[in-house]
Amino acid sequence: MTQAVGAWGRLVRLPESGPGRYHLRTHVHDGKYSTIESLMMVLAALRLDDTAAQLRLQFELHVYAGLRTRGAKVKADEFLAASPLREAFPELLEQMHQRRPRDD
Repeated sequence: MTQAVGAWGRLVRLPESGPGRYHLRTHVHDGKYSTIESLMMVLAALRLDDTAAQLRLQFELHVYAGLRTRGAKVKADEFLAASPLREAFPELLEQMHQRRPRDD
């Protein structure tokens, strides 16, 4: 993104908060984040902690559901192990894990 917007003005560096968690695509380099992860860092830097926390839950749910939908069950389980989703949405996760008959 730096190459695309570098000429727009002064660049700033957001405080990084660990490795990226957008596991729906492969990261080309360490220290690269999705746009939504960058937005969460901006919110945290502005001390909008409640908003950042709510956005993180929605982000984590999106990634987890995407991994399960793609059939990446092991990767989804690994993702969930380091996620606040189990505490925040236990009933929803239980519903997601129920096996449903196919409509063929």
